[in-house]
Amino acid sequence: MNKKELIAAMAEKAGISQVEAAKALDAFLETFKGALKAGEGVQIAGFLSAKVCMREAREAINPLTKEKIQVPAKKVVKVKVSKALQESL
Repeated sequence: MNKKELIAAMAEKAGISQVEAAKALDAFLETFKGALKAGEGVQIAGFLSAKVCMREAREAINPLTKEKIQVPAKKVVKVKVSKALQESL
């Protein structure tokens, strides 16, 4: 399902227009992204939780050349699906 299909499904289930559903989805995504940028975790009970973690710098091997390379430290988002959602699948 892509974003357009998600908006259409949201609009149908909520009984609203696709324009309103698109605004709601965009507001949700911006709020979610803003919380992660601020370093806050996001928890949606019964669905998922997401938080920003720091991945340390490390040494890796280029599989083509077998040369060792340095991978810099960076921020990553870790997402954990709730137990209820996992069991429903």
